[in-house]
Amino acid sequence: MSKRIVNVLLAGVDEVGRGPLAGPVVTAAVILSPDDPMLGKYRDSKRVSEKKRIKQYHHIRKHAVAYAVAQGTTEDIERLNILHATMLAMRRCVEALPVQPSEVVVDGNRVPDMAYPVSAVIGGDDLVQEIAAASIVAKVVRDRLMRYLDYQYPAYQFAKHKGYGTKVHMEALREHGPCPIHRMDFAPVKKYAKLHAGR
Repeated sequence: MSKRIVNVLLAGVDEVGRGPLAGPVVTAAVILSPDDPMLGKYRDSKRVSEKKRIKQYHHIRKHAVAYAVAQGTTEDIERLNILHATMLAMRRCVEALPVQPSEVVVDGNRVPDMAYPVSAVIGGDDLVQEIAAASIVAKVVRDRLMRYLDYQYPAYQFAKHKGYGTKVHMEALREHGPCPIHRMDFAPVKKYAKLHAGR
């Protein structure tokens, strides 16, 4: 059963997109209202259907005390590595909140450096409502972004797989090589980049 830490200025933070071969990692920070009628019903975005996620995303935008979204771009990932790019994006989304939190909780076992008291909660998207809500926001925003990038780079079918290493994506990489939003330090991308460089 999902719990909620009782603190109206608690910001929950989560990320989506650490594993894909392409596109940014997207983070969200959410401060929920104690009057939110959905409290107790938010779940990790991976456990929620797309239709329900989108509905909850709009609900959060309407009812949350505050929320913000940020990215760790492909350039950030290549410059810092995926972990540090994720930490940077988490700090960015908290700093972008229009309301200052009194405390921040992050899903996972690592926390970014920031100006607020911050702690990590392993499995937080199942345990803390603010983190679950952040996972919903981050997932919806990233999925929309990958659909947009699909228009820019149609050969890779990003709308289908959102940049993850599916069979369709690997076949596109094999045929076309990487595009500008691919993460060049990730092994499969590096492999096909070398292959196409030698042609």
